[in-house]
Amino acid sequence: MRINSVYIVDDDTITIFGLRKLLAKYSADLVVEEFRNGRLAFDSILSLLENNIPLPEVIFLDINMPVMDGWAFLDEFLKLPNTAGVHIKIITSSIDIRDREKWQTYVKKTGHQIDFITKPIYELNLEDVTHNMDLAS
Repeated sequence: MRINSVYIVDDDTITIFGLRKLLAKYSADLVVEEFRNGRLAFDSILSLLENNIPLPEVIFLDINMPVMDGWAFLDEFLKLPNTAGVHIKIITSSIDIRDREKWQTYVKKTGHQIDFITKPIYELNLEDVTHNMDLAS
């Protein structure tokens, strides 16, 4: 499966820049949209659903952001219909074991593929994402 669209939901400019560089290596045609908080990203997803536009295949989601953090975003996102096949990659600089435990509770309560990546991110293997998506289909 080919990835066409990615959301980066993070308020850190350096992380966004780094992810864009890594994603550009994956595909020059990849549409990458960035959002500085979970509320902006969630509103965009609602708009896509309302207009029957495909959702991004991958969402890179920071957990510590203003307005709506990553956990609140996940709570709302997982309530939506038609979001199967979206691969969520939680990205965080947090070393708090409670964040990893919370991530595990989300993994257990949903069929979505949700990964946990610690910042800084030096490389991406999006083939793993597409492979996991093929298995879920």
